[in-house]
Amino acid sequence: MILKHFYDEKLAQASYLLGCAATGEALVVDPNRDVDTYLQAAQTAGLRVTHVTETHIHADFVSGARELAERTGARLHLSDEGDADWKYAYASEYDAVLLRDGDTFRVGNVRVDVMHTPGHTPEHLSFVVTDTAGADRPMGVFTGDFVFVGDVGRPDLLEKAANVAGTMEGAARTLFQSLQRFKAELPDFVQIWPGHGAGSACGKALGAVPQSTMGYERLFNWGLAADDEGEFVAVVLAGQPEPPKYFAQMKRINKVGPRVLGGFPRPPQLTSELPGLIDERALVVDTRAAPAYARAHVPGTLNVPVNRSFNTWAGWLLPYENDFYLIVERTERVDEAVRDLAMIGLDRVKGFFTADVIDAWRGAGRETGTVRQITADELADQIASGRMDVVDVRGATEWEAGHLPGVPNVPVGYLAERIGELPAERPVVVHCQGGARSAIAASLLLANGVQEVVNLTGGYQEWVAGGHPVEREEAAAGAR
Repeated sequence: MILKHFYDEKLAQASYLLGCAATGEALVVDPNRDVDTYLQAAQTAGLRVTHVTETHIHADFVSGARELAERTGARLHLSDEGDADWKYAYASEYDAVLLRDGDTFRVGNVRVDVMHTPGHTPEHLSFVVTDTAGADRPMGVFTGDFVFVGDVGRPDLLEKAANVAGTMEGAARTLFQSLQRFKAELPDFVQIWPGHGAGSACGKALGAVPQSTMGYERLFNWGLAADDEGEFVAVVLAGQPEPPKYFAQMKRINKVGPRVLGGFPRPPQLTSELPGLIDERALVVDTRAAPAYARAHVPGTLNVPVNRSFNTWAGWLLPYENDFYLIVERTERVDEAVRDLAMIGLDRVKGFFTADVIDAWRGAGRETGTVRQITADELADQIASGRMDVVDVRGATEWEAGHLPGVPNVPVGYLAERIGELPAERPVVVHCQGGARSAIAASLLLANGVQEVVNLTGGYQEWVAGGHPVEREEAAAGAR
């Protein structure tokens, strides 16, 4: 048996290539849209991709299952669990094998047993793997978003991301029952191969280690250790991070069938078109680092830096129904940005500019914008004199754990739709934990017509380090 692990750092997403050396057949589990990665790995290992599957209809990235089937002719193996709302609409188009609990399929000499593990989503499957060439008991299990290292999948996404009201508690109870069965049926030596690692919004405390064992997780994973259903439900629903808005889009895209791209083509480079686009109020995303944007930017643009969090904030803030344009530091960065955007289904990049467009903007007689910065000590003086208002753009659980006294919480992902709630008489200071999210928030407010926006450098961390007062919402945090 051949097993290869792939990990996308920005998505915090794991996928796998499982192969049989004797027959040359291979299965890809939970592929993302960058399918060349799997094809190259298969070729290097002397394998051909003959099977493609996924644990569930993903909410945090565009599936590459359909793309792989188109490119290789591989047979899709897709869940047939869950009700009609959780079926793959494109399964019949590819004559997919529909899987239910207790089913088995083979990849050469490797047997894959299907276990229905609902709770995170109704259709979720886990795949128990046995290398029959040398063993009669399982080696490991692909757990997708069901069991992670140190955590379990969140059961609140149907309600919070897919807007299926009143489903959180029922899903949490279903997840508990799935975990009880999982513990009862799998021995300690079985390896756990999860679908995500630390940084994913599919859980709240995922470990950074790529794999584990049933025995270890039975001892140290709070979800597997839980034996009281009511207590489990309360804990698993408490303190979950806000799911990015794009999760609902991903569910829809992955259910109906993602568009087949055939790669990530570079959009055309533009030069003189920016003034006209800005005048037409086109969406232009400046992907340069926040300090460069703060020093000088084209007014009306949105700053979402190409870094590890680029996918997340692009998915939060960019509309799926509109074309948009990019400003990149240099030409080669556009390929990274386009790939990252395509990984979450944002395929409508119509063109890009390089950073020298800022100088061209000035050369055309137009003014550039800046983002004013303020330190924690300076902010404390401004608050005391009543000259500034402050908005905390962190997540709700962060705000509850500690915040500036009297400062309201509007997470950056919801800021555009709640601008009307912001004070208008004085400059608005935005802050997050360390300064990265608030830089995005500042650009968003400026692009939406807020005149005086200031960014707290160092964020809440600097405020606390300076010994300034904080408030906590312990009761609220415990009730979540």
